[in-house]
Order: sequence, then C-alpha cells, then structure tokens
Amino acid sequence: MTQMQKLTRPLVFLLILAMTTFISGCESSSNAGRGAGIGAAGGGIIGGIIGSTHGNFVEGALIGAVIGGAGGALIGNYMDKQAAEIGHDIKGAKVVREGEGIRVIFDSGILFSTGSATLTSTSRYEIEKLARILNHYHDTTLVIEGHTDNTGYRSSNQILSEKRADSVANLLKTYGVSRQRLSPVGYGDTKPIETNNTEWGRKQNRRVEVVIYANDDLKRQAKSGRLD
Repeated sequence: MTQMQKLTRPLVFLLILAMTTFISGCESSSNAGRGAGIGAAGGGIIGGIIGSTHGNFVEGALIGAVIGGAGGALIGNYMDKQAAEIGHDIKGAKVVREGEGIRVIFDSGILFSTGSATLTSTSRYEIEKLARILNHYHDTTLVIEGHTDNTGYRSSNQILSEKRADSVANLLKTYGVSRQRLSPVGYGDTKPIETNNTEWGRKQNRRVEVVIYANDDLKRQAKSGRLD
C-alpha cells in the first residue's frame, strides 16, 4: 500500500474541504478562469487522494488534471467549447462541466430497451454525433460508466451495467474514436445519484455517463502555452 493510500479519512476530508473552500471563491468566474486559478500542486494532491481513497480514477482524473495558470485556462476553454458543441448536437443527454473535464449523462431508457444492452437505432445516431465531436477534440481520454438502479439482483445489475458501457464504447470505436482513448466500466447499482425509493429516482440512476478529460498530450500542450 502506498503512502497516499495510507492517508487517514479525517485528513482526506480536511484537504478536500480546503480545496472546496478555495474553489467556492471562484464561483462567479468561467470554467476556463477556474482552470487558471487552481494551483497544480493542490489539484494533483486532492485528485490523487480522491482517486486512491474511493477507488475511482474518474474523479481523481477530473480534479487531479488541473495544471493551473494559463495552461489551466487553455484546457478550460478547450473543454468549454467541446461541452457547448455536445450540448447543442446531442439530444436527450445532460452535459456537465466538471473541473477540467466533462460528463455527458444519458438516461439508459433513451439508449436501451428495458433489461437490454443493445443500443436502439435512435441512440446509435446520437452516439455517432458524439463520436464526431470527440474525433474533433481528440486530445482527451474517455471513461464510459454504466449504472443501474437497485431493482433485482446486484450481480445481474453489475453485469448489465458492464455490458451497456461496453456497447457505448464499442459503437464509439466503430465511429472512429480510438480504442486507446476508451475505458468502459460498470458500477451496477453502487453509485446512485438519487433515491431508489421512487420511480423517478430509479430512472435517474439508470444511466450511462461518458466522462471526458484531458490526456497527457493536451496537458503538455497547455503547459507550453499553446494548443495545436
């Protein structure tokens, strides 16, 4: 176990609180501005802690990717433009700018029939449009997350979430997105965003998220002060 993984939970909470307090002072600025304002050391430490403590490299990547200064502003602007295009072109998806990354959240009911991991013809068209944008903004890494509600057996939910993440990743690959950029992962019913006690809440929890964040090449370009 590494020293980072041995950090106690109170220390983790204190560090996250410190960063949260700092970031809250920048709420009125743009995403690009927030990217410029957050220091590289703080972003890297907090991102590493979150990623190792919770076993979730997505949150770690989004927060830990921050490089600060003008480079952070360049990445923020790059992500702002990409998020705007996705929000304009992709129907039925929620687009959220998060740190130096983007979450594209699809309701599973839009992509799949109940209990199925086969994408519908309509959803295939939306994934194709997403692929076109991703191929334009190619200096990013993608994690495709599958999530379910807690109805039924946990083992079945886990398998379904994995298959749905794989289906989206494979279709993105078919439409030209490099396989090296894609990391599908299924979480089953372990990461609800709403209560599972209501039908509305369960519907929100049945989702696929495409998480987009800067790859190493984009970070190097940003640190040099210019994006190719």
